[in-house]
Amino acid sequence: MRGLLASSIGVTCAAALALPAALPSGALAATAAHLRADAADTSTGARAADALPAAPPGAHSLPAADDTTGHTRSLPLPDAPAGRSSESGEGPDERALTPREVEPFSLLGVVWDDPDAHLEGRVQVRTRSTATGAWSGWQELESHHDDHGADRSTPEGAAGRGATAPLWVGRSDAVELRVTARDDHRHQGERTTDRLPEGLRLDLVDPGEAPAPQEPAPQPTRAGAPAATPAALPAPAGEPAVLPELTREETLAELEAARAAEERAQPYVGPRPKIVTRKGWGADERLREKNFAYTGKVKAAFVHHSATGNNYTCAEAPSVIRGIYRYHTQSSGWRDLGYNFMVDKCGTVYEGRAGGVDKAVLGAHTLGFNSNSTGIAVLGSYSSVKPPKAAVDAVAKLTAWKLGLSGANPKGKVTLTSGGSNLYAKGKKVSLHVISGHRDGYSTECPGTRLYGQLGAARSASARLQGR
Repeated sequence: MRGLLASSIGVTCAAALALPAALPSGALAATAAHLRADAADTSTGARAADALPAAPPGAHSLPAADDTTGHTRSLPLPDAPAGRSSESGEGPDERALTPREVEPFSLLGVVWDDPDAHLEGRVQVRTRSTATGAWSGWQELESHHDDHGADRSTPEGAAGRGATAPLWVGRSDAVELRVTARDDHRHQGERTTDRLPEGLRLDLVDPGEAPAPQEPAPQPTRAGAPAATPAALPAPAGEPAVLPELTREETLAELEAARAAEERAQPYVGPRPKIVTRKGWGADERLREKNFAYTGKVKAAFVHHSATGNNYTCAEAPSVIRGIYRYHTQSSGWRDLGYNFMVDKCGTVYEGRAGGVDKAVLGAHTLGFNSNSTGIAVLGSYSSVKPPKAAVDAVAKLTAWKLGLSGANPKGKVTLTSGGSNLYAKGKKVSLHVISGHRDGYSTECPGTRLYGQLGAARSASARLQGR
């Protein structure tokens, strides 16, 4: 899969825009000085837009991508100046992309080759809206995103790439980026250098539109798929776009019917909430690995925030999810979307990784604790912003049902075995809340301080919904 993705990305990279040659050290310093001055006054955005360079030869050598299917464009960042080293005394490593027009996109992130390399520094970006023509202020990307992902011991984890958290910026047609390393940060107790990871690139994601349900589409194998803008592959025939909400009695009745050959259904289970399926949010099933991966019994739920920002409407949530899906599969190199479920700010629940919402699907959400758990991401960034009540209520409803399927008590504790994280060594048995925040298993800001503070209320509400 990784070879296929690398080939595909290479094609789109060459086709997207012909980039200037890597800047020499003097030009890089001048660019960095310009960027620092520009950051002090975001009103210069209009002047930067006026000064955007014309598209270089070959920039549009391929036909524009079909907006109904979406695509990913990659812009390589300039290499480090020749001869530079961490002992050179020249200060931290800096890379930049000057303002440039690009094919329209809505989500972005910075990616690099080695998943074990850490980007210790600051990543800032600004974009130009297609709706208003105005430039945004500088926005920061969460650079420590390796804690979201498959365990390194799995094939998926070994084949991944390093990446920042994706950022939703809304439909945009121009971008400017700066990345600055810092040499005063420690990661897992080891001092880092002032060098940025190798192979840095900016990935720009157009999530496309959800395919029309009635549209027939061919279903070629992954190996035979075209390298750029494949036709959207529909969900399996007969799959609904939305799983309807059920009462607790209807949920129990459904379980009884499904487990007729087994013992009586678990007495403590919450009503199933309405869930928008992958078909409902428009997943292109060609992007993921064909087969499914399962873990053991779901004993815990880890709550995350997506760190994609809060600048989205609830009507845009399916587009945000399609963008994250493309970023996880095409940029990060994962087998599918990392989270098992997602919840938007209006409280709508969405199916994430494929394999069945009622099954123990192995996700890539909490490094070290993906086994025997499910991952739930609330769309947005909640370090300083309080999550909407509707979103917290939806987490409670979802966990009451999902954890109830395996008899887990949302107010209880569970012992899980670490697959290896920066908090717990591989093989260590750890006692955790059945509903935990991502930071309980890994030293990370996720799910944001304000969302993490709501988990106690979510546990209580979830247990009540189970009838406890």
